[in-house]
Amino acid sequence: MIQNDTFLRALRREPTPHTPVWLMRQAGRYLPEYNATRAKAGSFMGLATNPALAAEVTLQPLARFPLDAAILFSDILTVPDAMGLGLSFAEGEGPRFARTVRDEAAVRALAVPDLAKLRYVFDAVALIKRELAGRVPLIGFAGSPFTLACYMIEGGGSPDFATVRRMAYARPDLLGEVVAVNARAVAAYLAAQIDAGADAVMLFDTWGGLLPADAYRRFSLGPMRDVLAALAARPGPRVPTIVFTKGGGAWLPEIAASGADGVGLDWTVDIAAARAAVGGRVALQGNLDPLVLLTDPDTVRREASAIVRAAGPAPGHIFNLGHGIVPGTPPENVAALVEAVHATSRTVRLAAAAS
Repeated sequence: MIQNDTFLRALRREPTPHTPVWLMRQAGRYLPEYNATRAKAGSFMGLATNPALAAEVTLQPLARFPLDAAILFSDILTVPDAMGLGLSFAEGEGPRFARTVRDEAAVRALAVPDLAKLRYVFDAVALIKRELAGRVPLIGFAGSPFTLACYMIEGGGSPDFATVRRMAYARPDLLGEVVAVNARAVAAYLAAQIDAGADAVMLFDTWGGLLPADAYRRFSLGPMRDVLAALAARPGPRVPTIVFTKGGGAWLPEIAASGADGVGLDWTVDIAAARAAVGGRVALQGNLDPLVLLTDPDTVRREASAIVRAAGPAPGHIFNLGHGIVPGTPPENVAALVEAVHATSRTVRLAAAAS
């Protein structure tokens, strides 16, 4: 039994006493206690692959703020790393792969990884669940098949992922094979997180918004639908799902029809218009600009309250940022945000009930 199940109820579009709030990258570099734990681990991957330390940093923000969900501390690139591509993180440079997937031989060699190579993730999920002791739900996650392909083909981060986008035009057959293997891998990975105790799972489609409409449907949305369908078909209780395509506002109705329970919105989307467009078919999650958290508590409260009011009192809103917390965010601004979301949403619900 989960004591505070507001997040799960909102995902199911059920009435809640307040709007639940959690934040992408809520465990991260803006917290001094996170930086201390990462230093103890010696490296980012040292932290991510140590279940005890991953659990420690997952729980750190919940000790500071009354958040309505925890999210597993990990990285989306654990899956291609388990495929044997050789993931590393250079300080200040982001992720790099020792081997890329750019030609027919590399694509043909791709396979769903042995999940035993990802045991550290599932062990972390189980440990976090025990330490949460039913306080709030735990969210598991994975990168979308296309977003993983971006890093696998490019070999690391990129402002435009030009190599991947050229492949979408010149060799769509190869890109299609990569995302198909990734979809099977991600479905198995998320199913194992659910088996370990995740109460909800989320697909981070960070780079799908770089694609034109037809390519987005083929290489990003289609494979995510495949993942969602595989999760829905697995035996056992159904666990709710969220899809977030950064830059995907133009395809909102199609994303809402993907089979996900919730759709994440980036900060460029008008959340009131989004609700009008999709009605009550899915929960909506979002969507404060993360840079608002670099201002001051009064500004944070004003902007957060505006989003809560725009989302309205109807069930099915989960407050979040439009992308992850940025380093340098003052923790006191996060505290102001969580307080404002809870307080304003209670006021909005009372006013709606009285009218």
